Amino acid sequence: MIEWLKKLFGVKKMKPMIDDATILQRLMLNEGMRNKAYYDTKGKLTIGIGRNLDDNPLTQEEICYIGHNARGKDITNEQACYLCRNNIASVKADLDKYLPWWRDLCIDRQFVMIDLCFNLGVGDEKKKTGLLGFQKTLNSIAQGYYITAGDQLMQSKYAKQVGIRARRNAYALKTGVWVANPPKEV
Repeated sequence: MIEWLKKLFGVKKMKPMIDDATILQRLMLNEGMRNKAYYDTKGKLTIGIGRNLDDNPLTQEEICYIGHNARGKDITNEQACYLCRNNIASVKADLDKYLPWWRDLCIDRQFVMIDLCFNLGVGDEKKKTGLLGFQKTLNSIAQGYYITAGDQLMQSKYAKQVGIRARRNAYALKTGVWVANPPKEV
């Protein structure tokens, strides 16, 4: 009876969404956690769980929570997680705005989209920067060609730069299952 009512009123079954605790745990594995600001491989001042302070400086609210701008003083693990949760919310908002179909993916492919956007930034399709610069890969994912998308991801400059992180994401795209230790050949 309930299914009939859902059809009558056009209620769609909602896909399960990946939870923030899982996202945080996986981002910690991919990014690591550093309580002292450091320069990443691209020379960007970074702290916590991959928070790029140059391109994404702390908001006034975050400064109030932490008590400083995190550029010259250490932060706690709790503060690093707080900043990361804020980044996760921002990444989800970017994905909703530019690639709303990401929510229709299975949970582990949702994480791939979050991780790519977290790592690359949303970017610009026309300038071919950030996640939006991966047009072929994004089109493959959107059309359900997951093996192709995983192959395209592994052939990118990104894969050469981030190593196992790319293998994790390509494996999840291809199989629908995210694993910490994917096979060497994905």
